[in-house]
Amino acid sequence: MHRPFLSGLLTLALWMPLAAATAPVAEDQRTAVDLRRTTLVVDDVEASLSFYRDALGMRVIYDNMVNTPSGASNEDAERVRRLVFLRANDDYVGIVGLLQYVRPEVEKMDLTDAAFKRGTVVLVFNSDDLETSFGKAMALEGVRVLSEPSLVSYPSYDGSSEIRVMVSVLQDPDGFVVELNQLQDPLH
Repeated sequence: MHRPFLSGLLTLALWMPLAAATAPVAEDQRTAVDLRRTTLVVDDVEASLSFYRDALGMRVIYDNMVNTPSGASNEDAERVRRLVFLRANDDYVGIVGLLQYVRPEVEKMDLTDAAFKRGTVVLVFNSDDLETSFGKAMALEGVRVLSEPSLVSYPSYDGSSEIRVMVSVLQDPDGFVVELNQLQDPLH
């Protein structure tokens, strides 16, 4: 069951620190780490690409087979994995990785009813065209709509007004929770 209030809090917590800056953090405010990539272990890279690349508009920046031992052919390797990286608007941070085990197969977890439960992850994306990207995403096989776009208001950074956001929630073909949102007001 989707909880819009909880979803809104997660959205606020996850996107507000990033959305306020359109450039890297000032040198005197930097930390020792960057969140470089989040990698999702998926059942079928092609189905995931239909969601993240084709519906959401992310761009593939890496697509290779990763074998163990290193350098072994796909036929001779003990482990064969396909690893794909997608980016939104930055080549260095905020990358989504898709990892599919080709051999050996790994057990698949059923995430169907795991949305917003402890221990799960919520990926938050802002779209310039929520209507189009939401429509493309929800039409894909295996995608589950948890909530259609609706208007949510959050306090502004300075507390003087509100920031309105169209918020929608989907589960991708593997069951990962994705908030697909569109800002209605500038952040301030």
